[in-house]
Amino acid sequence: MQNEMKFEELMAKVKKMREEGDVDLSLEEDLSIAIMNLISLEEHFFFTGEKTGKPQYFDLLNEIRMMRKELLGRIVMHHEGETWCITKHLLATTMRLMEVGSRYQAEGKKDEAKKLFDMAYKTYSFFWAIRLKLVATSDLKKKDDILSGKTGAWTVEDIVSKLVDCCNE
Repeated sequence: MQNEMKFEELMAKVKKMREEGDVDLSLEEDLSIAIMNLISLEEHFFFTGEKTGKPQYFDLLNEIRMMRKELLGRIVMHHEGETWCITKHLLATTMRLMEVGSRYQAEGKKDEAKKLFDMAYKTYSFFWAIRLKLVATSDLKKKDDILSGKTGAWTVEDIVSKLVDCCNE
């Protein structure tokens, strides 16, 4: 019952945000993936510039950084404290965990891959929790509560699995 109420409260907030034109979750999910890739490009241009000693890679890095900042600004418009940097690092972490998990998967290390994929999903879910300002940290389940089967609060993963859906246009 409490989960249903919290879900309904979150859905009402999302509906209001959509009606006010504040959020398009499908579009923002696509943008978040694009931003992850831009962050990775920044890293690759940095390392390529350092490894080759060619400064033009740093110029490309800067152009990619400007694109990333603009796109992140479309998603994280109203931020407080260090939420801008937090969201950037959550997306970067998500991308890297997905990449390492994919490598483990290709090597047949499925258990290690699954752990990293789970971590990637959790960090991506933290991104959405912060972006949507829907869930206070006090509302999130603690790991011990999940393991013991206690119910009542949402996990951050519930945000992505129940609210953010790129296929829902």
